[in-house]
Order: sequence, then C-alpha cells, then structure tokens
Amino acid sequence: MILVLALCTWPIEKDVSANKKKNKVTPGIEVLLADQKELLIGKKVGLITNPTGIDSKLNSIVDLLYEDPDIELTALFGPEHGVRGDAQAGSYVESYIDDKTGLPVYSLYGKTNKPTAEMLKNVDLLLFDIQDVGTRHYTYIYTMAYAIEAAKENDIPIVILDRPNPLGGLSVDGPVLEPDSSSFIGLYPIPTKHGMTVGELATFFNKQYKIGADLKVVKMKGWKRSMDYDETGLPFVLPSPNMPTVSTTFIYPATGLIEGTNVSEGRGTTKPFEIIGAPYINGKDLAAKLNALRLPGVKFRAASFIPIFSKHAGKLSHGVEIYVTDREKLEAVSTGLHIIKTIHDMYPNDFEFLSNNFFDKLIGNDWIRPMILDGDSVTDIMNKYQKELDEFKKVQKKYLMYK
Repeated sequence: MILVLALCTWPIEKDVSANKKKNKVTPGIEVLLADQKELLIGKKVGLITNPTGIDSKLNSIVDLLYEDPDIELTALFGPEHGVRGDAQAGSYVESYIDDKTGLPVYSLYGKTNKPTAEMLKNVDLLLFDIQDVGTRHYTYIYTMAYAIEAAKENDIPIVILDRPNPLGGLSVDGPVLEPDSSSFIGLYPIPTKHGMTVGELATFFNKQYKIGADLKVVKMKGWKRSMDYDETGLPFVLPSPNMPTVSTTFIYPATGLIEGTNVSEGRGTTKPFEIIGAPYINGKDLAAKLNALRLPGVKFRAASFIPIFSKHAGKLSHGVEIYVTDREKLEAVSTGLHIIKTIHDMYPNDFEFLSNNFFDKLIGNDWIRPMILDGDSVTDIMNKYQKELDEFKKVQKKYLMYK
C-alpha cells in the first residue's frame, strides 16, 4: 500500500509536455538499418542493450537484428536491470540463455562489468544501444565505457547507436567527478549533468582518455541540442524500474543525490525521485522551508507515503513531492544540494549520510559532504566547483556532434 496525503496545495501546471512541438527524430537503430547496415554485414554481432533499445514503432533491436537475414546476432549483453529490464537497482543479473532467441545473455552487472575474452569468443563486432538519462550517476554509460575498453583489448570494432539526451544538450551542471571518487556510478571526470548523448560520450571517453578503440557512432537524424525528450516524437521506455517518466529524468540529478542519505528517494512508491522523505521529517515544515528559497523552476508540496520496499519500507514517512514547473529554468544540482542541506539543518540529530560514503560517489568528491555538515552554504559549494565545470565545458565542445 502507498499512502500519499496532501498537507498543503499548489496550483499544478498542466503536463509540461502537453504543448511541446513534436519533431521527427530518427534514432541510431533506424539510421543503421536504413543506411549503414553494411557495418554489420559479415560480422558476428554482440549486442549490448535493454528494453530501451527500440525503434520509433516500439520494435526491439534484439528482434530486429535476430530476424534480419543479413545480420548474424550471436550474443546479448545485459547492463544493470538486465536485457529485459526485470531486475531492481543493485540486483545481481545472472548470465543465461534468452528464451525468445536462444542466444546467450552475458551479465555486465555482477561479477564483471566488462565483457571478457570468453564472452567475446563468438563476437567480432560489439553494438551498443541503450537510452541514457543525462546524469553522471547512472551505470549505463559506464557499461558503454567498459565495452569500449573491451573492444580495444580484444581488437574488435564497436558501434554506438545514438539516442537523445532526455534533458537536452544545452545544460551542463554540477561538480566534475574527482578521480578518488571514481566508481561504477561515476567512472570518468564529467559533471553531474554532462549535456551529451551516448554517442558523444563514447567519442569523449575513447579519445579524451586515450582508450583508442575502433569506434563508430551512428548518429541520429533530426535531433537538436535544444530538444528535451518530449520534443523528439519518440516513445519513452523507462530506462530502469525507478525511472518511469521523462519528468523523472529531469529531477533525478537533484534527488538521485538523496540515495546517499537516510532519506527515502521515493523507491517503493509510484513516484520515485519525485517524492522524498523520512519518518522523522515534518512535511509541511520542509515544504515551507524549501518554497521559501524560491528555487527556479521547482515547487514543493508536503506529502506522506509508505514505501513498499527500500528505505523505510512499511513505515509512514513524511516529506515533499517535487514539481518541476519550468524545465529550462530548473537548476537540478543546486536544488538537490538545497534539499539535502535544508533537511540536515532542520533535523541535525536525525539526518545522516550513509556510512559507506555513497554520497561522495554520487556527488563525485569527498568535500561537499563535510561542507554540508559544517554549515557551509550551497552558494559556497557551487563556487568551489565552478572552475572545473567551466574547464569541462571547454573540452566538451570538441566532442559535440549536434547543433
């Protein structure tokens, strides 16, 4: 059971996507099959994908390739949540035989995150097609990075089928990851919001960090950096079980950081990352404090809920539901920092960062956490990471493929 109680009200805007102009964006998979299929002809193809690997008519790339007489698909590789998307966050995904195709499915989330030579023994080209969410702390882009490394190490080419960044390609924000905080949710020095497509990131990883793989990106047609996902005309398939909508992707750079604390990020409710709280919080007071900050593009409503799994499972929790009122004005990273700082300041005896320093991996460094604990302002925190962010933006421009 999930209980959500309104304790204060705000005028709710219409669906932000309702008036969006729908454009015709052609994803990489369709460009590949229509114009560049020769890249796969005569190759034993290993495919890294999940349920987001679809064309504009919702056909799975697995089926499209497996049923194509000109293409020899020999292996499937599954990231976190698996090829079919049926595993929760952090769950170990076993290697197995796919029921529909009879092909071996190798896990890239478990004992190994990188395809091994044994996994690649019947593969002479790797193909990657997964929808990203535009935020650094998300494992799929590092599954891609490890696949690029494996391609280089095993002397096989890799092809990346490009897809839109759902947040668009204009906003680049947040601290740049520091090497000591590197992990599978932040492998390379990129900011929280990287502003790049998977194809652009692949080229960035491969060249900037001198992996040197034989890499090809099949670009989209019709995508512009100013587009968010609702403007692409493409169907949205939830990239993972707790990323159900396009709206979730916009608030995730903020509330994904809450995973590193003892506050529920909304897992186990119908609105993960859009509703947050804990048993010790007074939702009405928190909403009032956050709304008083007048953060751009966002409002807060007091809410109570009972998560059915994850943090505080089965316990009545109180907090806020977060409404993005203007995607272009939203400053998601600073919003997340303001939320965490406000809860810490209101409940210093109850609020905790998790003991495994997970927050440091999410935020990408080990100095923001102590600044929050010491009472420093969010402005001070942002000023400290601005120089590295500006330097990243200069480098990033060299790898952008779309206007």
